[in-house]
Amino acid sequence: MTDTIVARNHGNWVEITLNRPERLNSFTDEMHRALRAALESARDGGARAVLLTGAGRGFCAGQDLGDRDPSKTDGPPDLGNTVRTFYAPLVRLIRALDMPVICAVNGVAAGAGANLALACDIVLAAESAKFIQSFSKVGLIPDTGGSWHLPRLLGEARAKGLALTAEPISAAQAADWGLIWKALPDDDLMPEARALAERFAAGPTLGYAQTKRAIQAAATNTLSDHLELEADAMKLCGESADYAEGVSAFLEKRAPVFRGK
Repeated sequence: MTDTIVARNHGNWVEITLNRPERLNSFTDEMHRALRAALESARDGGARAVLLTGAGRGFCAGQDLGDRDPSKTDGPPDLGNTVRTFYAPLVRLIRALDMPVICAVNGVAAGAGANLALACDIVLAAESAKFIQSFSKVGLIPDTGGSWHLPRLLGEARAKGLALTAEPISAAQAADWGLIWKALPDDDLMPEARALAERFAAGPTLGYAQTKRAIQAAATNTLSDHLELEADAMKLCGESADYAEGVSAFLEKRAPVFRGK
């Protein structure tokens, strides 16, 4: 068993911690496999929310470059294979999970680490955290969905500025620009992130999943196609036990008890 990922089951939600603090939680192949296994276990085990964070003083510094050092191999590394084998499947998995995925960025998020956070549904960050698109420092492009998410979240000018200069931005600036949801005092980060995970895990999970899918699809849908998607999603949600419970609770002036179905 690897200890590069720590997963804690809180009943109806799971907290997953990247656990290589001595290397700022940078990714190895082993760590990639362990993280995907933890996410798949949360999905298959019936979790209704996931919280992702990092151990120590950083969230994630991206790829451990010691594992991709050209001077230690017979030829140049196939980084395209690295993306296709590890980073792209990880982003697809997070985006496809039928539950909210919260990312609590506890420290520096650099390179693929920054873009892993952006792949999640809700990003909270400690005020001391920084986001760095560090790829240009080693002659690369923003991967892990970065070159897709950045212009959609920030616009082309800011996306190019961050990607080409590799200048760090603070959590407060990231929140002000709309790159993340909130910047929080360091001591408040994990309590608020865990409270949000509890809230989501007790909420209407089917509706959350359909909301997630609809918003993600908006980037590529036409308005007409998207209106049809909304109608299909509303039909599905309207037939759910959670909708019936939500309406009953509203009319009866009580707190709803959602089952995620």
